[in-house]
Amino acid sequence: MIGSLRGDVVDLESTGEHAAQLIVDVHGVGYLVTVSARHAAQLSISKIGASLAIHTHVREGAIQLYGFPDASERHAFELLLSAHGVGPALAMAILGALPPASLYQALGSGDLVALTAIPGVGKRTAQRLQLELGQRLVLDTAPTSADGPDEPSHALRDVHEALAMLGYGPEEIRRVTRELDEQLSTELLLREALNALAPTR
Repeated sequence: MIGSLRGDVVDLESTGEHAAQLIVDVHGVGYLVTVSARHAAQLSISKIGASLAIHTHVREGAIQLYGFPDASERHAFELLLSAHGVGPALAMAILGALPPASLYQALGSGDLVALTAIPGVGKRTAQRLQLELGQRLVLDTAPTSADGPDEPSHALRDVHEALAMLGYGPEEIRRVTRELDEQLSTELLLREALNALAPTR
């Protein structure tokens, strides 16, 4: 499985309103990667030196690579894929319209208007996404630039997401993460959170 790629973007071509395909040259090997139109617009400025978080999608013998600017957006993509009826194309369209923080806010608040504004997402799909993922996507909204270095908050958001994927509820997650030291690494934060949650299960 490929988790990340770093190399030169040697080709970039739109494949529709919501996605684009690019070729990333990594030491002479060209990897074909699908990215959102929003991400492609950022990459097209220089077309070199791309660093991508990768989701490797294997289905019916086909292997497809989906690229994202960072791991948090890849996690959002993978969480969307876990919803019933959501495939890579729809998940990419959703993330192309709503970055992770906006997506989490829409799902958490039940903002169906924001979700149905995305082409391909009807009212029923929006309701299903909100029902299935609203309780899992309990991450805080993205920090502003005034927040200073963002590594600690990224680590804490990763812990929120990991706990949600393990089945812990929003109240459990909020309760235990309030006590965590945000300066620790993601691994240590997750270990402390699981130790604190263990007696409750």
